[in-house]
Amino acid sequence: MRVVISQSMYFPWVGFLEQLSLADIFIVLDDVQFSKGSFTNRVQIKTSNGTRWLTVPLSGVHLGQKIDEVKIDNQRDWHTNHVLQLAQAYSGAPFLKEMLTLVENVFSQPVKSLSELSHKSSMVLAEYFGLSNQTHKFFSNEMTISGGGSQRVLDIVKTVKGKTYITGHGARRYLDHEAFEVSGIDVSYMKYQLQPYPQLHGEFTPFVSALDLVANCGREGNQYIKSKTIPWKEFLNEPT
Repeated sequence: MRVVISQSMYFPWVGFLEQLSLADIFIVLDDVQFSKGSFTNRVQIKTSNGTRWLTVPLSGVHLGQKIDEVKIDNQRDWHTNHVLQLAQAYSGAPFLKEMLTLVENVFSQPVKSLSELSHKSSMVLAEYFGLSNQTHKFFSNEMTISGGGSQRVLDIVKTVKGKTYITGHGARRYLDHEAFEVSGIDVSYMKYQLQPYPQLHGEFTPFVSALDLVANCGREGNQYIKSKTIPWKEFLNEPT
């Protein structure tokens, strides 16, 4: 069983979908500290004037607060602002209406926290591209596994009986790869494919919301979500 563990992201980039497509088990890790500047509440979109951030405003964030405790500042009409920015940025895209419908469907659902909003926005993209049908999903805050860092990740993977842990590049800074090996669990890192697809506004960039892929390619965009991994020993030998 291949396990992917990730924090929720606000309408994430295609790389998130590449990783999710490999998962037999997906763990939502939102009971960890919220980091300002993360992709939990913001994402880039491509416009005629370059990339631009869409940011969900937050209310009363304080140091040490967990992602699933962070509240959204709904005193501001940010929903309308984000829809308008997307409509303007992708006004010439063939699947603009489909993309905006996905966004408005997420916004129409009541949420209690940033975590819920980001998770729903991630999953609506996964479902749109048909990537979530065979994936079992768990939430770390319901698993009662204490601790932190590499040991907690290992304990989570062991709890769900994972045989392979697939992770993003940030884990190289803290993961105890040998401990996974001793436990009989393979560790692989994503080898993001960054597959070019038809895109508005000049030179292709993969580092924007997957809403860009929806607007430009519709459901056929799933052919551009290519997934590969690299064993951890090979990955650590690659230049950073």
